[in-house]
Amino acid sequence: MTDFIPEPPAAPRARRADRPRPGGRVDTWRHPAWVRLAHWLNVVAVVVLIMSGLNILLAHPHLYWGIRSTFAEPWLSIPPLPNWLLIPQGRNLAEARNYHFLFAWIFVLNGLAYLVLGLITRRLGRRLWPTGADLKGIGASLVEHARFHFPTDDHARAYNVIQKLTYLAMILIVLPLMLVTGLSMSPGFNAVGGVLLEIMGGRQSARTLHFIAAGLVVGFIVIHVGLVIWTGLFNNMRSMITGWFVIGPPGSSAGPKFRRRPPTDPGDAP
Repeated sequence: MTDFIPEPPAAPRARRADRPRPGGRVDTWRHPAWVRLAHWLNVVAVVVLIMSGLNILLAHPHLYWGIRSTFAEPWLSIPPLPNWLLIPQGRNLAEARNYHFLFAWIFVLNGLAYLVLGLITRRLGRRLWPTGADLKGIGASLVEHARFHFPTDDHARAYNVIQKLTYLAMILIVLPLMLVTGLSMSPGFNAVGGVLLEIMGGRQSARTLHFIAAGLVVGFIVIHVGLVIWTGLFNNMRSMITGWFVIGPPGSSAGPKFRRRPPTDPGDAP
């Protein structure tokens, strides 16, 4: 009888290897399928949430702090908006609420799935959590962003510290604030956990905080889309559709290229 020798454990699956391209460029694997699916589900859900939310807001386009709403001294009044910005088209509070609640649950469930998979695969820690070196380089990253100048070489393999902090702020602060304030305005939820509305400072405060969170989301989207276009629309879209992202040759970058003017001939001076 021979002794049983257990097989060694299987090695963890390695990430896909880089693929060389002409001109010193490299294809690198950036986004797995579940990240891409979650991203595009979020795109659809957020667009419907914003447009249906605007329709709901226009039913009483004034914001207040506290419990009661009156037409006197609002904190902010929203001007009339074109119908093409609304879901459904035209003013329809009941139908807009149906859209808003449905896609809010799609957004929440999709976000929870993303967080769970991100923790299981440790992607959140690898991709989004800033290191000490990242935080020490925040000044240089701020200057880089202020100049709209971003590397597209090997430095583009990882998110810079501004990206990491912005994504974490959205995931851990802004989106939870939107969820909590939205739940606190729900009569059905208040019947079970009404204390949430008291924590928010009243229904009108919750409504205002919900609007502020939505405004931060819109601002994030505008900046995000702008930088996607600035740093290479085709490359960024390709990575979010196929998973592959092109890394440029060493020293390559997106943004304005600042060059010194060549010295003029002294004889040309007036």
